[in-house]
Amino acid sequence: MGAEADFEVNFTTKFIVKPTNPMVDHPHILSLSNLDLLSGRFPVSYFYFYPNKPHDLHAATDFSSIIESLNTSLASTLNSYYPFAGRIVPNQHTNEPEIMCDNSGVLVVEAHANIPLKKLNFYDLDQSLQSNKLASISPDFPFQIQVTLYTCGGVSITFTFDHALGDATSFGNFLLSWSEIARKKPVSCVPDHRRNLHLRARCPPSYHSSLDQSFVKCTMEEIMNIPTAKTLIKRLYYIEDSSIKHLQSLASRNGKKRTKIEAVSAYIWKTMVTAIDTKSHGMCKMGWLVDGRSRMHKKENQINPMSNYIGNVLSLAFGEASVGDLKQGSISDVASIVGEAISKVTNEEHFLDLIDWIECHRPGLMLSKVVLGQGGPALVLSSGRKFPVAELDFGFGSPVLGTVCSTIERIGVAYMNQRSSAKGDGSWTVSSILWPELAAALESDSIFQPITTTHLQL
Repeated sequence: MGAEADFEVNFTTKFIVKPTNPMVDHPHILSLSNLDLLSGRFPVSYFYFYPNKPHDLHAATDFSSIIESLNTSLASTLNSYYPFAGRIVPNQHTNEPEIMCDNSGVLVVEAHANIPLKKLNFYDLDQSLQSNKLASISPDFPFQIQVTLYTCGGVSITFTFDHALGDATSFGNFLLSWSEIARKKPVSCVPDHRRNLHLRARCPPSYHSSLDQSFVKCTMEEIMNIPTAKTLIKRLYYIEDSSIKHLQSLASRNGKKRTKIEAVSAYIWKTMVTAIDTKSHGMCKMGWLVDGRSRMHKKENQINPMSNYIGNVLSLAFGEASVGDLKQGSISDVASIVGEAISKVTNEEHFLDLIDWIECHRPGLMLSKVVLGQGGPALVLSSGRKFPVAELDFGFGSPVLGTVCSTIERIGVAYMNQRSSAKGDGSWTVSSILWPELAAALESDSIFQPITTTHLQL
């Protein structure tokens, strides 16, 4: 689990990859939807790790061949995902961000590490990500990639997106399409870039007053300087399938079966109250990111028209409970609070209200008050159960790990992002940004295991 103290990365080459035959052959502006303005413009980085497979006759193992194959297939993928090859610029009149689809291209950075993959500290993400060793960030490119070669012949690929481009579903569809094109397979997603067709505000706009207590208009400067009461650390955990099923069993009582997310959330929430200053805080919040695609424009016996939509369709559900109730309540009791909180936003009316609320507060960016650090101790959990992990084979084998972590330094809440492990056995990996006391509380039990090379079978 420990990393070598002298872990270094040498950046050797930078180049730009452009679409070979873009769907649009002239520059044009793609205006952001209302829900895009709620993204916070946070950079989000996905990390995938591929071991060297010298005995796989179908896998390209030469690094130069891997780079060439990635670049060629990326250029083809950008033909249909052309906004990802554009630039994000401020609107001259409103100063709101918008995407200039001018085929500027995607930045690809080639790098070499001085250690083998098995020596990388996968658990302590602060150590592995320090000095942007695995995620070099250039503000000029909303989408950029770093391909790193390790001394063992293994490779990591980091994909970093500006959140204005889309959400996890958008990025997952893009990455899966890219891997399919790289392996010359049929593409499973035809992207829909019509941002203001699906997510228009109503006329006149109207919304529930509770949204005024949940969201706030803000500037990019305020987002970049979110006050943080505690130092936050970044960690990666592994949860066995048996632990998840056990928690789900404890959470499912009185004939009500709880989801795995509800069950694990209940466990996390109960653990949280052991790691906060209860003298200063009598209440504790937990939040969940909710994708609105399956909730919008629903019609019986019809394919969801938003399933391939590229952009942000996210809202936040928050639950609040007293420290006493969380401490004394069973996993089942707390899971009921979780389920009730999430149910309040898993409907079309909530998303229509949210779109209208943003419309009434434009121009500008919007964000959850809790994420801005205005709501006391809180943790947000994002479920990536549908995000491709083992499926991201670009022609040199499947990864042993696919995870996500933001490179931002300041955030007003603790944050967790769940992914299926690459094993496909029901186990999870959980990328976490936590205050140290919460990390220690979670690690005192056997459920959240600090991830090791043994978990990854390296």
